[in-house]
Amino acid sequence: MTSQRTWPGNGDGTSPFVELDRQTWSRLADAMEEPLNEDDVQRIRGLGDQLNIQEIRDVYLPLSRLLNLYVAAAGQLHSATTTFLGERGRRTPFVIGVAGSVAVGKSTTARVLREMLRRWPDTPNVELVTTDGFLYPNAELARRGLMERKGFPESYNRRALLRFVSAVKSGADEVHAPMYSHLTYDILPDAEVVVRRPDVLIVEGLNVLAAARPRLDGRSGLAVSDFFDFSVYVDAKTKHIERWYVERFQSLRSRAFSNPESYFRRYADLSDAEAVETATRIWKSINEPNLLENVLPTRGRAQLVLTKDADHSIRRMLLRKV
Repeated sequence: MTSQRTWPGNGDGTSPFVELDRQTWSRLADAMEEPLNEDDVQRIRGLGDQLNIQEIRDVYLPLSRLLNLYVAAAGQLHSATTTFLGERGRRTPFVIGVAGSVAVGKSTTARVLREMLRRWPDTPNVELVTTDGFLYPNAELARRGLMERKGFPESYNRRALLRFVSAVKSGADEVHAPMYSHLTYDILPDAEVVVRRPDVLIVEGLNVLAAARPRLDGRSGLAVSDFFDFSVYVDAKTKHIERWYVERFQSLRSRAFSNPESYFRRYADLSDAEAVETATRIWKSINEPNLLENVLPTRGRAQLVLTKDADHSIRRMLLRKV
């Protein structure tokens, strides 16, 4: 099953988004210096991603400049507001949300943005936190019967995630987040991520753009995205993401899965055919339903949608008008 890519419009040919192809978007970086080299790209690139220097120049360099402008504008608004109020409050971190499906490459996008934004002189301190750390521990998921729904909204401690982002945007000097291990597929009980008033915080995860859930009393609560200053959704056709997921699963057999401590050690010795069958089954039963039911519907809430082609390259940008 593939999802239909439709975009919100007003019925008269107008849209709240500006759509640009890669060639047009890339021209916005013509006068900018490339801050990353091939070694940086090798370090940042995720498994299965086709990230290269050309994509950095064409896509991420203009995006980093756009985000730099947004950060500067937020600083000007802060100065004007504090002057109006007669206060001297410190600026709070600029928070960017990065969302998208499993295997679409959102983690690579988040890492690239972190490295690029660190190179701008007014945002040297950029932190990245993934929402994996806010998954319930496996023991709790098993107690709730949710191990087969890991990654679905109900598998996260959403209150803890909301408190974390709220504390960051409140200007707390130090905020702590749980740490997740992709090797053991669980929360690390004796480790944590500490965020100390960065210039920019990037929050990456499947459901970071989800709307607030209605409260039992009928009132609307807060959503994590309410605290975002900018948001990015990494998009692709569902059939492409499925193929990337299966290919990544096959590659992991000889990498992370082969580690004796890996939660997925039982998959390391599968044959090629068995690996494809297993990965496809997991995709169809867990990741695709979660994408179609919970992740993809949040795409229209993003300020920028990066759309990938079958070869993993970003080909189209949809930017919400200001």
